[in-house]
Amino acid sequence: MTRRDSFRCLAALAAAGPVLGAVSTANHNPSQGEIDNIIQRFAAQETAFAKARDQYTFRQVSKIIEYDDNGQEGGKYELVSDITFTNEGKRTENVVYAPVSTLQRIIMTPEDEQDLRTVMPFVLTTSEIPEYYIRFLGWQKVDEIGTYVFAVKPKQLDKSGKRYFEGEIWVDDRDYQIVKTYGRSIGYLKRKGQQFPKFETYRENIDGKYWFPTYTYADDVLNFETGPQRIKVIVQYKDYKKFGAQTTIQFGDEAPSEPTSKPNSPQPKQAPPPPR
Repeated sequence: MTRRDSFRCLAALAAAGPVLGAVSTANHNPSQGEIDNIIQRFAAQETAFAKARDQYTFRQVSKIIEYDDNGQEGGKYELVSDITFTNEGKRTENVVYAPVSTLQRIIMTPEDEQDLRTVMPFVLTTSEIPEYYIRFLGWQKVDEIGTYVFAVKPKQLDKSGKRYFEGEIWVDDRDYQIVKTYGRSIGYLKRKGQQFPKFETYRENIDGKYWFPTYTYADDVLNFETGPQRIKVIVQYKDYKKFGAQTTIQFGDEAPSEPTSKPNSPQPKQAPPPPR
C-alpha cells in the first residue's frame, strides 16, 4: 500500500500507535506560529473539499444496533440513502431502504439523525474555525501517513440546535486534510437525558486529490439514568461519483449490489480497535 492508496488499514493499526517507516519532512515540533499556519492551511483545504464533495453523489448506509443486558444483539435501526441530484441539478437525498426500526431500549432523536448526516463525516472549514478551540497534540505517523493531531472543542453551544464535534482529528501533513476523527457529537439539548456514543471516522483519498469519509464505527456504552446501554453504530459512505461523470468510484473488488441488511463494507472484515 502506498501513501496515496488508502486509509483503510488505519482501523487495524490505530491502537498500535506510531509506526516506524520513511522519514517525513514535516516539522514534528512546530512553533505556535507554525501551528496557526497549519490550522489555516488544513481549514482552507477542508473548505475546498466541502465544496467538491457537494458535487459528488454517494450512498450512505447507516445501522444502529442495541444490546441486551446479556450482551446479545437486540433491536436494529437501518437506513440506506442515495445522495443525488435532480434533473435541475439540485442536491437531494433519496431513501432507498428503510425497514421498520426494531429498537426497543433506545429511541432515535432528531439529533441522532443529524449526527449521522453531518457530524460523523466531520469537516472543519475556514468559516467554522472561530467556533472551536483547537489545541495541537503532536505529530504522529500511522501506517504510511504522517499526521498532525489536534484536539477540537466547540467554544459554545448554539441554542438553535446546531450539532458540533468534540474530540481529536488527524490531519495529513502533506495534503493538509483530515484523514481520521475520534470523538463524539455534542450540542445544546432542549430535552435532557440524551446520550451520544464516541465514534471513529476514517477517510480515503479516492479521487487523487481529496480525502472522502468512507467508514464510521462506534461501539460504546451510554449511561442513562435508567442504567447503562451498549450500542453499536456502523456507517458507510460508498460509490462516490462526480455529478455528470460516468465513472463510479468503488471500494475493493466488489461489484455494487442492492442494499441489504448487511451491506458491503470498505473496511477489513474485522472491526476497528476499541477507542483509545
